[in-house]
Amino acid sequence: MFAILAHRVAGRRVLDLYAGAGTLGLEALSRGAEKAVFVESHPAAARVIAENAATCGFTDRTRVMVMPAARAVRRLERESERFDLVFVDPPYGTGEALARLQDLAARPSLLRAGGLVIYQHARREELPAEVKRLGRMRQADFGETVIDFYQSTEAVCPQ
Repeated sequence: MFAILAHRVAGRRVLDLYAGAGTLGLEALSRGAEKAVFVESHPAAARVIAENAATCGFTDRTRVMVMPAARAVRRLERESERFDLVFVDPPYGTGEALARLQDLAARPSLLRAGGLVIYQHARREELPAEVKRLGRMRQADFGETVIDFYQSTEAVCPQ
């Protein structure tokens, strides 16, 4: 995934939904991302993210939100947060995949102009090529896992 994103990480603002241990956001920070917001509903996992960020020296560029992804997206929108990269890796088989993509597409202000939503999901959870203003620009196949790269299909003024 990061080989594909190579030139799109440094200096960017990252949202890591369903962060788990924070692997995607921490990798982005290690590649020069400006800031990463991690969203994880399990307090123990959120503590691990904070500890890993501190160990890596990223505390000042990290925010950990302990709450469900849907609630975090609404809060971030109210706070006028903007992101260049949004990583979404919900638990497989829960039906969250399409719901979260629709939720992000309904909140165009969260994604900066040219921003990407990178969606990791099980092959059996097929996602549409376009949802509202987000269109799939690339798909990478890794056996039972698929990664879809969505970008805005509308012109958005830079923030």
